[in-house]
Amino acid sequence: MKKVVACVVLSALIFSTMEVALKIGGAGLDSIQLTFLRFFIGALVLVPPAILECRKSGYKANLKDLAWMAATGVMGVSISMLSFQIGVMHLNASTAAPVVCTNSMFAMLVAHIFTSEKMSKRKWIAFILGLIAIFFMIRPWDMQEGNSVLGFSTLILAAITFGAYTVMGKQTIERIGTFTQTSIGFFFGSAVLLITLLVTGRPIVAGVADNLPLVLYVGVVVTGLGYLVYFLGVLYSDASTGSIAFFVKPAIAPFIAIAVLHETIYWNTIVGIGLLLTGSVLTIYDTFAYRNAVQAEKVLVQQEA
Repeated sequence: MKKVVACVVLSALIFSTMEVALKIGGAGLDSIQLTFLRFFIGALVLVPPAILECRKSGYKANLKDLAWMAATGVMGVSISMLSFQIGVMHLNASTAAPVVCTNSMFAMLVAHIFTSEKMSKRKWIAFILGLIAIFFMIRPWDMQEGNSVLGFSTLILAAITFGAYTVMGKQTIERIGTFTQTSIGFFFGSAVLLITLLVTGRPIVAGVADNLPLVLYVGVVVTGLGYLVYFLGVLYSDASTGSIAFFVKPAIAPFIAIAVLHETIYWNTIVGIGLLLTGSVLTIYDTFAYRNAVQAEKVLVQQEA
C-alpha cells in the first residue's frame, strides 16, 4: 500500500509541474521540436522496464501490433501532445492544467461510443460537470489576460485526442505490456514529429544547449520518470487507483503556476477546478463500486459452484 501511495503522490507532483515547465521551455524552443525531444527522451527512459517486461512475459512484437502501436503513438504524441504544447503556449499554465485533465472525461465518452464500456449515470454527470468546468475556465464572456481562443481550442483537442489514445491503448496494453506499448508508441509518435521537423525545415537540436536543463527535465523527469512512476502505481494496484494522480493534478498545478510564473487565479478557474474535482470523485466512486460489484459476483458464483 505504501508503494501505491508513493507512486500516486509522486506522479501527481511530477505531472503538476508539466505545464509550467513546458511553458518556460516553449519560450526558447519550437513547439514541435520540444514535443519531439521530450517524448523521444521519455521513450528511452521507458526502454529498460519495457525490456524487463518483455523478458518476463515472453512477448514478441508482430507487424499487426507494431502498426497498432504506431497508430496509438501518432494519436497520443504527434496529435494530442503537440496540440497540448501549442495550447500551453497560448494559455496561462494555471488554466491549461485543469483543462487538459478533462481527458479522462473524454476517454469515458470515446469508450462509450466505440467499445462495450458504457457510461453509467454517475459518469454522465461527471462528464457534464467537466463540460461546465471547461465553460467556466474559458470564461467566453470575458476571457482573462494570457488566455486565447487558439489556446483553448488546441488544448480541448489535446484532451479529446488523449482520451482517444487512452481508449486505443487499453485495447491491447494487457497483452503487449504497459511499458512496452508506451515506449514503442512514444518512439513512433516522436518519429512522425521528427519527419515533420525535417520536412518543414524547423530546428531539431538548435537551441537545446541553451535550454538543456528544461529539455532534460521535461524529457527525463516529466515524460520518462512521470509515466514510469504512474505505471508502477497502476502495476501495484490497478488503473483506477493509478489514475487518481490525474484527478489530483488540477488542485496542485495552478498553485505551482502561481509560485513559479506569478500567475493569478480568478474565481472562474476555482469554480472550474471545483467542478472537475467533483466529477473526478464521482468517476472514482463509480469505478470502485463497479469493481467491487464484479468481485462480489465472482465470489457468489464460486460459492454456488
